[in-house]
Amino acid sequence: MNKFITTIKNIWKIEELRNKLILTLAFMAVYRFMAQVALPGIDESQLGANSNTQGGLLGIINAFTGGAFSSASVMALGVMPYISASIVVQLMGLAVPYLQKLDKEGESGRNKKNQITRWLTILITLVQGPAYISNLGRIGIPESAFMMGHGGTFFFSSMILLMTGSIFAMWLGEKITDKGIGNGISLLIMVGIIARFPGAFLNEVTSRQSAGNGAFIMILLEIVLWFAVIVASIYLVTAVRRISVQYAKRTVVGAIKTVGSARDYIPLRLNASGVMPIIFAQALMFVPGLMAQSQNETLQAIGIHFQNMFGFWYNVLFGLMIIIFSYFYTAITIPTNKMADDLKRGNGFIPGVKPGHDTAEHMDTILSRITLPGSIFLVLLAVLPALAYQLGIQQNWAMFYGGTSLIIMVGVAIDTIQQINAYLLNHHYDGLMKSSTTRRAK
Repeated sequence: MNKFITTIKNIWKIEELRNKLILTLAFMAVYRFMAQVALPGIDESQLGANSNTQGGLLGIINAFTGGAFSSASVMALGVMPYISASIVVQLMGLAVPYLQKLDKEGESGRNKKNQITRWLTILITLVQGPAYISNLGRIGIPESAFMMGHGGTFFFSSMILLMTGSIFAMWLGEKITDKGIGNGISLLIMVGIIARFPGAFLNEVTSRQSAGNGAFIMILLEIVLWFAVIVASIYLVTAVRRISVQYAKRTVVGAIKTVGSARDYIPLRLNASGVMPIIFAQALMFVPGLMAQSQNETLQAIGIHFQNMFGFWYNVLFGLMIIIFSYFYTAITIPTNKMADDLKRGNGFIPGVKPGHDTAEHMDTILSRITLPGSIFLVLLAVLPALAYQLGIQQNWAMFYGGTSLIIMVGVAIDTIQQINAYLLNHHYDGLMKSSTTRRAK
């Protein structure tokens, strides 16, 4: 504990780091304040009682926005349009030559891609905004909450405010990344998730206390289990498979000496796709819900079996889709051919493997082998909330036992701590962690 307090003091001693942390916390506070402001014409006292955003993709969006989505806030869309735009640009980069060219232009190319992402964010907001306003009743906003009705004035003003809120959230995220500490967009998502944590935990405590004796023991067991899940999530996020690389001897120009060969490694993450497979899978799990509303009895019967997000068949299909999307997203985000070419140009090679095509095939094989256990581990974390709910844990608290929310919280926390560690080590202070958080996948 003394060492932790000393580390906090060391963080405060570094002026640059201190200013970055203060700026980051201030921007996150502004974001959370704006998330509490409801759209004009909506009675805030009637919000939140009948929310229909507890599960599925709507549940993810609501968690990412810290409840702003279900409470008709000016930040209801939050950074989701920006995330959607980033994913679209990333996927288009596989097929559009212009975007592939920008990837090779360095900093200027990244700036142009960021500008494209910003404009695409506005276009996506123009689509998501009207859809959100038109479906406020379906997400649980009662009719009596609309003090000015659903007229054109309400629609137009709400649309402008939702677009402004998303652009402002995007600006906050980019400013945190540039001037603060950590990845701004990820931190805004994390603070939205954390905002729902105290209420969910207090509801669980209240529920256990009203159930009778043994409440303290049950709550203690739940906390221990939750910490165990966090540790498992840390291993999933940080585990890598190291591929040994040997660099050939090279002669230094202008010097009468030869630099000896050196050993290095290429780290391939056990879970290279992050939380994207869960998001994609939950987006497609809307299809069974639509089937359940079909007039066809056969489709209706099939849809009902897959409609309950805490049910057995829902989670079986959910898990299979996560595994499929893990392979898909890993394949499109890790360019093994480009990595092999870069390695060859840098006079590097994997011992026992020919440079070029054989090296790419070798990395592809290793990547395929480690993606399977990584995706299975991801499935276990994704279905843990359903298991926790079946064991009697309240739904809101059960959602913190795995899934997208927990993995994002762990990943963002580790990334931010690593950046803080870099500042501390550069100033000859001990870091927050004794050693690197990256672990080898056996």
